[in-house]
Formats: sequence, structure tokens, C-alpha cells
Amino acid sequence: QVQLVESGGGFVQAGGSLRLSCAASGTISINAMGWYRQAPGKQRELVAAVRSDTYTKYADSVKGRFTISRDNGKKMAYLQMNSLNPEDTAVYYCNIGVLTTTTYTPGGYWGQGTQVTVSS
Repeated sequence: QVQLVESGGGFVQAGGSLRLSCAASGTISINAMGWYRQAPGKQRELVAAVRSDTYTKYADSVKGRFTISRDNGKKMAYLQMNSLNPEDTAVYYCNIGVLTTTTYTPGGYWGQGTQVTVSS
């Protein structure tokens, strides 16, 4: 059974940083891992994704501020978030999916989410 567990969320002031971690367990071949977020009243949106060959994709709103990385051997993905602002406040979810040069397609496995709150 595949499980994803996120950690690292919290409360931070604008301009601060947080690092999210996602641990995958179970027998699964992972092409890519992605981070999504969902703010209250909004749709879930892709934040960043990273493929096994380290190819990455970012939402325009986080380019230059967030960095996604992964450890293939440990089935871990990370999201370093710098220069946070209140618009980044959301529940952040980890996902296993497929990343091409243009598109990340989420798979059916999701973590429980971790809350990130940024105060102004």
C-alpha cells in the first residue's frame, strides 16, 4: 500500500522560510513527485514537481522563491520555500505522478496535507 506523509508546515511571518518534506512508502515506481496547495475557497493548484532525472516544473507564482528536490533512494521530496508571503497560505499536499517537459499529471496517491500559514 502506497502512503505519502507530509511534514514541515507551520506558522511563519512574511519574508520567512519553511521546508516541507514528503515521505513515500510502499512498492511503487515513481516518475515524479509534486507539491500542490489549496487555499480556502480555491482550487488545488500545482506548486512544483520534480522528475527522477531532476527535471523540475514550477508555478509562475513561486519561481525564484521555492525549490523542489527529491531523494530517489529514500523516496523523499522536499519543498524549500523562501520569501513567503500571505498568498502562500494554504494546505500543501504531496503527490506521485508523471512529469513531461510541459505537464505534470497527478496520480491517485495523496498525502494528508500540511498547513502553511504566513502572516503579514
